[in-house]
Amino acid sequence: MKREQWKRRGQRWIAIPLAAGGLLTCGVACLQPAGSEPAPLSPAPPQARFVIQAHRGAGNSAPENTLESFELSWAMGTVPEADVRTTKDGVLVAFHDNTLKRLVKNVPAERANLGIADLPWAEAGKLDVGAYKGEAFRGQHIPRMCDVFAAMRGRPSRWLYLDIKDVPLATLAALVRRHGVEQQVILASTKYPLICAWRELLPEGRTLHWMGGDEAELSQRLSALREEGFRGITQLQIHVRVNDPGEDDPFRPSSAFLASVGRELQAYGILFQTLPWDCDDVGVFHRLLDLGAKSFATDFPETALEAVRTYERREGR
Repeated sequence: MKREQWKRRGQRWIAIPLAAGGLLTCGVACLQPAGSEPAPLSPAPPQARFVIQAHRGAGNSAPENTLESFELSWAMGTVPEADVRTTKDGVLVAFHDNTLKRLVKNVPAERANLGIADLPWAEAGKLDVGAYKGEAFRGQHIPRMCDVFAAMRGRPSRWLYLDIKDVPLATLAALVRRHGVEQQVILASTKYPLICAWRELLPEGRTLHWMGGDEAELSQRLSALREEGFRGITQLQIHVRVNDPGEDDPFRPSSAFLASVGRELQAYGILFQTLPWDCDDVGVFHRLLDLGAKSFATDFPETALEAVRTYERREGR
């Protein structure tokens, strides 16, 4: 199969063939504790070598939460994230912020503090949410989630993270089921009850439980999840702050803590994802791989792809 890497050249994106070698295999089975869970789930797409979540669509490579950014992410071989909100008339769309101020260029001052919930779809769908990123992206618009799911239907390699901002969970689950993409979406939330509610609505659904904070906070949250047997969770993400990469241990939480979490999650068959904030350094991604990271979330998907590829070559895989 021909494999490609996407790079920007001038004002457009072009496909560059990737070197032979491939990415890390993520083939761990999802082992659920005995009890109330349905049939075991794979924590990652069966066709995926290594799961890289492209934050808000395609990371910093394109305007966030547009169908074009999702298409770019899929073309690169990563999994885009969509932030889901509801318009005034009940249409589910992808949009991150509470207001229009940051993402709609030259929005009139009297409308800057309006949110998606204040606008009907007929109005929200006309907003230009590409121009803020540069003139090359002018004309990109807020997508309806039904259109995003339609672009995924029948294409099992297209997966999508869903970050709930403001949407009725049952409505979203029904839309997912209507489009037949239950196996392709991963609900992402920091709220464990929301994770459990999603699995009740879609027992076959995947989930990502993400969390940040210092080691004390993380330890407390992990202890609570441990008491539940990590029920309902197929992926877990830890936010990692990166200090000077030249330090013996540049990570907060510490390298020892991350390695310990990775080992525990592996025992449960849960995919261990790290989000190294504001990191565009291949070497940092390599160090996280050494600590047992099996997945990345990032604003720099091209860097993460390169890091995993070169790591595999280094390890002789």
